[in-house]
Amino acid sequence: MNIVVLAGGLSTEREVSFVTGSNVAEALRKNGHQVILLDVFMGYSDQEEDLEGIFERSLEVSITTFGISGQAPDLESVRKSRKDQSACLFGPNVIALCRMADIVFLALHGENGEDGRIQAAFDLYGIKYTGTGYLSSALAMDKSLSKRFFTANQIPTPAGITIKKENCQAEFEKTGLSLPCVVKPCRGGSSIGISIVRTKEEYQQALQEAFRWEQEVVVEDYIKGREFSVGVIEFKALPIIEIAPIEGFYDYKNKYAPGSTVETCPAQLPENIAKEMQHYAEKAAEALGLDTYSRMDFMLDQDNQIYCLEANTLPGMTATSLLPQEALAIGKNFEELCEWLIQVSLKKYQ
Repeated sequence: MNIVVLAGGLSTEREVSFVTGSNVAEALRKNGHQVILLDVFMGYSDQEEDLEGIFERSLEVSITTFGISGQAPDLESVRKSRKDQSACLFGPNVIALCRMADIVFLALHGENGEDGRIQAAFDLYGIKYTGTGYLSSALAMDKSLSKRFFTANQIPTPAGITIKKENCQAEFEKTGLSLPCVVKPCRGGSSIGISIVRTKEEYQQALQEAFRWEQEVVVEDYIKGREFSVGVIEFKALPIIEIAPIEGFYDYKNKYAPGSTVETCPAQLPENIAKEMQHYAEKAAEALGLDTYSRMDFMLDQDNQIYCLEANTLPGMTATSLLPQEALAIGKNFEELCEWLIQVSLKKYQ
């Protein structure tokens, strides 16, 4: 097949997306596909040219990617570096190349990748893509909305509230919650802007940090315990993976710096708890309509109570990512996983 792997964009997870895209493009080439790795924002060439036969020179056309720097990218510099200075998310020739592909593998993360807008645009253009549709993407991306869906479907989740910057009350007493708590951007990813708050003074600092990234934040109970993640493909849970950072919590650095986190898959859990967590993962996917693939994040407290934190509609596919490790636990290597995700996604169009 001719495949475009779409990465980059204007998300705080831009660098992570490039690593995902590079890994996926390499795997798909090993599987025999002609693959163009493309930055959705920068696009390909600002000159008019004949694109016929471009997949025959896919390596020449594909972007060169680099590793993850350990801090969120300077998106303003990215915007200024585009030659045409257009406000359009789609760079030159992106739509044209995606329409020429048999399918687009979405290696995007965060805003403008997992929030449903690109999926909606592709639906209008008749472009096939991996992952779930625009509505379920939007629901899962919004942590406030997804928590409501979890609660309505009897999926345990930490108690929390949503605060908008325009009418923010910085007094912790008015939240109705207790310390410690967690403050995080409502639609962010990779734990950027997230804080664990233990004092009222830290709460105000955490709000300032979260509002740096978005106009809306979620404040929720802090669940002390063990952290897990469960991949779900076609509403069927994969083996559970446990995430144990060596220092601190599972933040941006610990997610992507090799050796900073101990990950165990399958997780060492009593069978009844493992089955219950997988059940909640499948139920969360069904509640949000995540019909292709996704990944749910969980906490297990000291009383063995399970809490679903959030859903990820385009899970990372880096060297340290969780979904590939879970797939490997059932005997599927990275190349087989990438092919599986394409075949699952193509079922939407049958």
